[in-house]
Amino acid sequence: MGKYALILAAGEGKRMKSETSKVLHKVCGKEMVNHVIDIMRKACFEDVNVIVGKGKDQVMAKTSSRDVSFSVQEEQLGTGHAVLCAKDFLQGKKGTVAIFTGDAPLIREETVKDMLKSHEEGGYSATLLTSVIDDPSGYGRVKRDGDDVEKIIEHKDCSEEELLLQEINAGMYMFDAEELLKALLLLKNDNAQGEYYLTDVIEIMKNSDLKIGASITEFDETRGVNSRSQLAEAEVILRKRINLFHMENGVTLIDPNSTYIGADVAIENDTIIYPNNLIEGNTKIGKGVTLYPNSRILDSEIGDDVTITSSVILSSRIGRNTSVGPFAYIRPDSVIGEDVKIGDFVEIKKSTIGNGTKISHLTYIGDAEVGSKVNFGCGTVVVNYDGKSKFKTVVGDNAFIGCNTNLVAPVTVHEGAFTAAGSTITEDVPAESLGIARAKQVNKDGWVRKRKDSGKY
Repeated sequence: MGKYALILAAGEGKRMKSETSKVLHKVCGKEMVNHVIDIMRKACFEDVNVIVGKGKDQVMAKTSSRDVSFSVQEEQLGTGHAVLCAKDFLQGKKGTVAIFTGDAPLIREETVKDMLKSHEEGGYSATLLTSVIDDPSGYGRVKRDGDDVEKIIEHKDCSEEELLLQEINAGMYMFDAEELLKALLLLKNDNAQGEYYLTDVIEIMKNSDLKIGASITEFDETRGVNSRSQLAEAEVILRKRINLFHMENGVTLIDPNSTYIGADVAIENDTIIYPNNLIEGNTKIGKGVTLYPNSRILDSEIGDDVTITSSVILSSRIGRNTSVGPFAYIRPDSVIGEDVKIGDFVEIKKSTIGNGTKISHLTYIGDAEVGSKVNFGCGTVVVNYDGKSKFKTVVGDNAFIGCNTNLVAPVTVHEGAFTAAGSTITEDVPAESLGIARAKQVNKDGWVRKRKDSGKY
């Protein structure tokens, strides 16, 4: 029997006051709807359909890389109508269909798996995800008959006795696929709003003497995000959860409240992270790394025993035992080797830096292939752009680049060669040679005294 997931992502989200679709706002660096898709996949729901509506092009563009299919809800006529718009996806399927909302990014993999287990082992045609809270005002109440659900009552329809119920409906479900499709075709919109509600499917199934179950989880996991303030609340909850996960796995966070780690970041043990670091995307950080304050790392791989201080690293690889910063900028597609020193105010762009190379300060290297054990003097610039095209620079192993050298690409400094300080190198420097490209110094004796005597100084 198959396992299928529908993600509700068609809502307009007016309270966000944004040109961006609500479900695409990010929590801990990842779009809310993609949080939900990824969790469903981890919980073994491989066939995922996203129901889109308002801002559908945006949502489809941001989720299509996750190998999902789409259904379109052109008019916003309720949650039941949204699922009905996916009837082509549901047609002919047998097994379990999970229906979750794309604006509830805090759901856990374990919760989905527990809910699925309860649904299957209980032999239920439908299973609700619920929470028990102290103040359920405004929420639909779940009334039980033993372990089974008797009905869902909207707050405004509750009797005095039913208002005392503290178990609420989270709006997330699992259904038998065939029974769901049958019930969807019986939905009616004879209510004040003229909408089709997914909760009515539960009532239809109950009237057909089908078993309805419920799986309880913490309220924080079921929180939907409908405003910027709720987005911030979700960020705090998920960030705390992520940071706790890493600390339990042997990572030291000096101040978890000021450490920002994305949901997909992997960090090995004995790494120490100081305050005000932002680690995003699919970043992988090795063992024994030290991140001093105020760095940003995105989609990068950091090797073991690396030290990073107040620097930016984007879509690049840093080899083991390398030091970066302070105030270094590693731009995308750079590969930094092992035992390298990238010092203060150094910028690396789309370049490969070999093992043991030292680039200590005030240097720009772009579109370059640099060998091992090269030394760059202060103020070196790789001149890679002529105003129209980019060109490559090659620096061989054990070369020595003097201070304030300009390497005008395309150019090669061969193995073991030197460049003199202050040179503008426009031609290749042969192996173990010295390249000098600067004007000859001329000293004019008595020049200052003559200026003074003439009244010009």
